[in-house]
Amino acid sequence: MQTTIDHRSGGRRALALAFMAAVIEGFDLQAAGVAVPKLAPAFGLTPQQIGLFFSSATIGLIFGALAGGRIADAWGRRSGLVLALVTFGIFSAATAYVTSFEQLVIMRFLTGVGLGGALPNLVNIAAESADPGRRGRAVSIMYAGVPLGGAVASGVAMLGLHGGDWHSIFLVGGIMPLLLAPAIHILLPPLRVVKSDAKSTSGALSSILAPQTLLSTVALWLSFFLGLLVVYLLLNWMPQLLVSRGLAREEASFVQILFNLGGAAGSLVGGRMLDQKNPVMPVALGFAAAAAALLMLSLLPAHLGLTLMAGALVGGAILCVQAILYGVAPQCYPFEIRGTGVGVAVSVGRLGSIAGPLLAGFLVAGGSSPSDVIFALVPITLLAGLTTVLLLVRRERALQAA
Repeated sequence: MQTTIDHRSGGRRALALAFMAAVIEGFDLQAAGVAVPKLAPAFGLTPQQIGLFFSSATIGLIFGALAGGRIADAWGRRSGLVLALVTFGIFSAATAYVTSFEQLVIMRFLTGVGLGGALPNLVNIAAESADPGRRGRAVSIMYAGVPLGGAVASGVAMLGLHGGDWHSIFLVGGIMPLLLAPAIHILLPPLRVVKSDAKSTSGALSSILAPQTLLSTVALWLSFFLGLLVVYLLLNWMPQLLVSRGLAREEASFVQILFNLGGAAGSLVGGRMLDQKNPVMPVALGFAAAAAALLMLSLLPAHLGLTLMAGALVGGAILCVQAILYGVAPQCYPFEIRGTGVGVAVSVGRLGSIAGPLLAGFLVAGGSSPSDVIFALVPITLLAGLTTVLLLVRRERALQAA
């Protein structure tokens, strides 16, 4: 079964809309981190409550990715994305008006559900907006919007553009998707599953775990888990680790911005690597470069210029390989179960995004230095590279046999 999009006339428009949605997604993903320095005193939050506030969104992301992937197959990509945008738009805006900690956690969880539901639809829209030989590149362009939106959120915090008011961050994060949703509903070319061909939930899961796809599925899940473990450990802990090494908090925030900007650039590189005729070696070198960048960051002294350079390189390398994973995921499954397959993989990856910050906390509590924590990510990154290379080798063999 084929998609209904005309790649020549509608592909660029679909990709542009997906990119804009990804920027908004990236902004909202980091909105809580931007708001918490002002929000915590306003509610008198303890460190444990702050942790629960952050975790509630991550848990919502897991459920949202599962639901969003399933909706993409059953109702179509456009409907799935619009529903996700409206969901996280409404609940992000509602967060600005909460009056208790319990309401704060509930609203952030529901925002996370919407954010999680958007990503499988964005990945599939980007992949299906391009010809088969350019799908990795298309997904990487879309995915570059996520760290770009995160950089915008970090810049707002560093420059104080939100006026020191935590409410405005959530309001802006809620209004933007609500404004974009009607445009996507009207302008996005049709990307839908013919209902007679759409599989049931049990049928889609059975296909994902069928003997001929099981090894690829497990490799994809493990790669996502390990990759997002590294990404979210760095997103949550890198500023604090850098401050512990002697940088000022403003300097650490600037490193975080460059991490995101480097990630946006690296995402574009990852897509080009994946679209090569034989991507196995370039992808393997990409993971090796990510491990080398982490090693460099762990060994460098607390010098601002060197740390800024290392932060940008780490962001570029880590999100380069993450873009490769998002690019290869929709290529692992046929169209009628692609949304479910990508959604489940993203959900498994979100478990890694929970494990990453917990791992850092465990290491720090055990007396590990900031350099030790960053160094611990090197073997994890190399293992993610190994499973991704295995996945690509299987994909190449399947293409040659077809």
